[in-house]
Amino acid sequence: MDVRTTRFGVIEIAEDRVISFEKGLLGFPDRRRFCLLEPGEDACFFWLQSLDDPALAFVVTDPALFVPDYNVPIRREQMEALHLEKLDDAQVFVIVNKVEGVLTGNLQGPLIVNTLTREGEQIVVAEKRWTTRHPLVRVQEEARRTA
Repeated sequence: MDVRTTRFGVIEIAEDRVISFEKGLLGFPDRRRFCLLEPGEDACFFWLQSLDDPALAFVVTDPALFVPDYNVPIRREQMEALHLEKLDDAQVFVIVNKVEGVLTGNLQGPLIVNTLTREGEQIVVAEKRWTTRHPLVRVQEEARRTA
């Protein structure tokens, strides 16, 4: 299927790459169909591109790459809603933002995706030690790279 985006132009994705978020994402309840765009084989950051809105795309990552002790408590009803039979079939992503030279992850609002059915849900983690702007990695400034 051809997908029109404002960042990447028209891209072709296979139907089996569509991730459905039945409830949408927080702040975007009507945007329910997304695809994950991988910039390269060794990439640790991806684009979660909306198929419903060409201008809507989020940078996402697997939080385990940056915060090894992070885990998402998935309740039984959430597993049922995502048709997850076992946790090994779930992939966790967090939305990434850049704040003052630091890439941060929304560890309070992770995205859980069933890798078999491609159903997803954004959940809210109540644990106080995780924030919506948890530091993941410092970004090198352009001046440092040219020095």
